[in-house]
Amino acid sequence: MSPYFSTEPHAYNQDQYSITLRFTPLRPPPPSSSSSSSSSASSSASSQSCGKARGISAADLLFGNDFDRPIRDRLPPGVNTAMGIVKWWIDPGLQGDVYADKPYIYGPALSSFNVVSVGGGLYDEKKGGLWVEEGGDDKAGVEFRRAVGAPADNKARMKWALRQASKERWVWEYDKTYALDFYNPYLDFTNLALKIPGFQIPAVKYLERHKPGSVPRRSHHLRYVLRHRTTGEVYLAVIFSLVLREDVDEDGVWREKSINSSSLDEGTEPTNGVEVDVDDEVQEEVETQLEGEPVRDASLIEAMKKLEAGNEEQVARPEATKDIVAKDEKPEASIADVD
Repeated sequence: MSPYFSTEPHAYNQDQYSITLRFTPLRPPPPSSSSSSSSSASSSASSQSCGKARGISAADLLFGNDFDRPIRDRLPPGVNTAMGIVKWWIDPGLQGDVYADKPYIYGPALSSFNVVSVGGGLYDEKKGGLWVEEGGDDKAGVEFRRAVGAPADNKARMKWALRQASKERWVWEYDKTYALDFYNPYLDFTNLALKIPGFQIPAVKYLERHKPGSVPRRSHHLRYVLRHRTTGEVYLAVIFSLVLREDVDEDGVWREKSINSSSLDEGTEPTNGVEVDVDDEVQEEVETQLEGEPVRDASLIEAMKKLEAGNEEQVARPEATKDIVAKDEKPEASIADVD
């Protein structure tokens, strides 16, 4: 187990996983010179986009989960009630549609990440690698937070970031590095369950549903993305692959199994003798991003626009939020220098 999870506050929280990263938004290329005929229109709009010229607005940088295929046939009863509890207890900024053809649950990164630092954070082997403290790495970072009114405490900042006025003041500036950490104890990867106050949803029970006559999928994916609400550009994708314990050796290598490829469920194919989900869109998206091309998904862009119609008001969280205790080791994802 990484020493990260034995360090406070994660030991007390019994956190199940962490996504820690450095994020440096890059300035987009200037528009092509072919737009000279519309110079008058662009000049009139320049005053409206002066804030955007500095960076990405807090309302536009989203973090959350999405899927490339429907999951509505696998959702348990009471999922809407569970979502209401998640929004009230964990993250009031979440918006989404789990019944859509391409389901998504996003929230503004500023209110979703547990720890935000204006600066690159510290690399500490004793704490598991990249370690992020709420605040700023230097005087400039601290001054930036003070100027926009961001509280010094991480929980207070998450609540502050839900306000529309706060999202208008905070800008993720181009060419400036930020260190971010997302963690929680609510997703139990060992038992494949969502644990929230008064609710425990055994996800594996619903993931194992499959078409009659087909071979059950032996793995499932949970994807976290950091993306731009307006353009759909993807800055980061972290995919957790959930596999059966019986398919993994002690050293973490998948065991070979003979599977009749002719009877595989739709959207799957054998890989190294083990049936896994094959998600061409995810693979293409990741490959495109690695090649340096921006990713744009029209359907997701349209879906994210719906967030504008969501409730922007601050939702009170319980102050005495004693985290749900969950046990066992979890997968770890640490991403550095994400452009």
